[in-house]
Amino acid sequence: MGNIWAAYVSHPDTMPEAETDPTFDPNFGFTKARKPRVMIATEAEMKAVRIPKDLRDYCAHLLLDVEACKRLNFPFIRNCEHEIHTYHKCEYEDYILRMKEFERERRLLERQKRTKERQPIAA
Repeated sequence: MGNIWAAYVSHPDTMPEAETDPTFDPNFGFTKARKPRVMIATEAEMKAVRIPKDLRDYCAHLLLDVEACKRLNFPFIRNCEHEIHTYHKCEYEDYILRMKEFERERRLLERQKRTKERQPIAA
């Protein structure tokens, strides 16, 4: 409820869209360049294993390992607990990173709004 209220009622101009790319430079405010995120699994590998499109994210290479382990150990899928745990940990860390990027975008939008309000109006 809080995010919906902020996005549509109280702060619609400073609330970023959830599924869009950042509008600010990713290195803005950092002294060193940030390490870019890279997809490890290729599209061909994901198609071959028939990974659904909604699971094709930065942790897809670990999902490939999980699926390979399941095929190897079937019907004893419980032997793949380590691979499954590693995949879920990656998904959690990806979620945290996306939330941090969302919050960074929101704060930079608020900063941009404040600096525009402070500038004198040119006549």
